[in-house]
Amino acid sequence: MAEVTTTGNEVPPNMTIYINNLNEKIKLEELKKSLNAVFSQFGKILEVLAFKTLKHKGQAWVVFEEVSSATNALRQMQGFPFYDKPMRIQYAKTKSDIIAKSDGSFVPREKRKRHEEKGRKKKEQHDANQAGMGLNPAFAGAYGATAHSQVPYSGGVMVPEAPAPPNSILFVQNLPHETTPMMLQMLFCQYPGFKEVRMVEAKPGIAFVEYSDEVQSTVAMQALQGFKMNPQNSMLITYAKK
Repeated sequence: MAEVTTTGNEVPPNMTIYINNLNEKIKLEELKKSLNAVFSQFGKILEVLAFKTLKHKGQAWVVFEEVSSATNALRQMQGFPFYDKPMRIQYAKTKSDIIAKSDGSFVPREKRKRHEEKGRKKKEQHDANQAGMGLNPAFAGAYGATAHSQVPYSGGVMVPEAPAPPNSILFVQNLPHETTPMMLQMLFCQYPGFKEVRMVEAKPGIAFVEYSDEVQSTVAMQALQGFKMNPQNSMLITYAKK
């Protein structure tokens, strides 16, 4: 996938967003997992692309299943501080291979330039159709998860019989074992009053997230309850016992 240099307004809405100004010190696999964790709140992600080559450092592509998911992600996460650097996001200029294969338009890279020249008019019409698709411009909050992304928890983690009363600390369970404090921080810091994330190294899959007061922790709990860190793991969030 080629580097994108045009602004978001010049590229028709599509299912892939292009992100640059990413922290180049982050390891590739951690970067991809963190991007997946942060952007999966907007809809199903088909693929996260990032490369080690010098030309592509500080850049990534996130491919969604729906155009509306990409649109909401672009609007809500523009400028979001990701590993201490504000993300710059726009629609990708080129179609990802996974989308091209699904719609039958995939062409091997060595033939792509010739193919694009022959089919330029057809591609322009396709882009115009994409731009004209009915997108829902409404989205909740500056960075908050939308109501559509909240999935009722249906996992197998045991919930305490006597739950703790509302307080400022959340207990988060059913996390993938590869979850890092930074990944959780980027999710929970979207909500006012966030203070810190604490994880227990000897007990992977759980974490404690602290807010300034119980009202703010409750807002975060309601927004992220059932959030899928990956297809297998939906967060279970309760108040921590003190």
